[in-house]
Amino acid sequence: MRINPELCIKCRGEYNLCGLAYCPILVNNWTLRRIKPLEGRQDVNGSSPPSIMVGRLGYPKVRVYPATPPTHGDTGWLEEPRTWLSMRLEDFLSSRLTLIRGSVIFKVNDPRNPPRQLHDIQVMAISSGPVDTELTLAKPIKGNVTLNEQEPPIGPSAPLRSIKLSTIPQPSRAVEKAYSDVDLKANDAVWMLYNSGIDVHVISRLMSVGAIGRGRARRLVPTRWSITAVDEEVSSRLINEVKNYPELSEYRVYVRRSNNNLFIGILAPHTWLYEWGEAWWPGSTWNTWGSEPVIEIDSEGYWGRDTYPSIGGCYYAARLAAAEALHSMHRQAAVILWREIYPGFNIPVGVWFVRENVRAMFKGSYVSFSSLDEALKFASSQLKLPLAQWASRSYVLRRLREARLL
Repeated sequence: MRINPELCIKCRGEYNLCGLAYCPILVNNWTLRRIKPLEGRQDVNGSSPPSIMVGRLGYPKVRVYPATPPTHGDTGWLEEPRTWLSMRLEDFLSSRLTLIRGSVIFKVNDPRNPPRQLHDIQVMAISSGPVDTELTLAKPIKGNVTLNEQEPPIGPSAPLRSIKLSTIPQPSRAVEKAYSDVDLKANDAVWMLYNSGIDVHVISRLMSVGAIGRGRARRLVPTRWSITAVDEEVSSRLINEVKNYPELSEYRVYVRRSNNNLFIGILAPHTWLYEWGEAWWPGSTWNTWGSEPVIEIDSEGYWGRDTYPSIGGCYYAARLAAAEALHSMHRQAAVILWREIYPGFNIPVGVWFVRENVRAMFKGSYVSFSSLDEALKFASSQLKLPLAQWASRSYVLRRLREARLL
């Protein structure tokens, strides 16, 4: 069966737009080979980083998956995106797939008065370090790993019979405060935790297990939703502050290459504008069967947007990184972020990959210019796709050029 490559770009393994009951991109021999040694287990004992995933199928009843590798020790790096960034992609994937999950079904509003198992999972989630965890499974593990565009990869699962925790590190003071304060709204808890130095990856875990928010409003949130919700909430608050800063006085171009990906960031003197664009080459994850690169771009003006971007959660992950960079500069600017994905990058790894690469890009060096044309000429020298193809789709470039004519 030949699949229209444009369907894959729009679907990204989520909506079965091709009509198949499974995504042929996600079901591949590489993944299956790596989880084969884990199959058949029914008892798993190890140090959970901690790691918990909340599914979305069956909502408002959802599956919650506490997970642990079958090893003890300092496993915290298995839940640290900034550490993943320095790893070979194959090593990252192999290590994440060792996280074995036990699945248990809860109602989404169970965190209001959590049953014992959910309480134990919440205690695990708020821990400041690895938790010695024993999972007893009702069935042998099979090869159903989780790979998608939003969440980090995670290993196989089976129904959970029981969970036993020991050696539980105390949560940080900020996490303990957010967890125990049942009068604090979830969005305010997110902002408080972020300003206390808790990374968004951890905050999204707390949100997903219903460990933050007003007591009667606490609920389980599917992990892929909580990741985007936290990225959106934090970046929106940062952008509101950025809008009070003076405009950048020069054009800047940032470049980063990582794992068959190119990231380009252009900052221009202007009030806040933002766009995120991706060009998927034939042979890359979502353009496996295409014959030419496919571009998608989403954007927003000064007042933001009121619809969800078709490009998905990467839009908000990259926006967070851009907002953090401008906030640290005490400047506002128009932001153009373009990503080219080349052949060889062919397994989805989650939006963390975008967030951490854009963060790293903005912490690196840049080239400054006095004009937009000079900045674009330099950016063009780094891109493989002709600049004209990017420019024809770019909302922010159009706005910047219009501003020069006024």
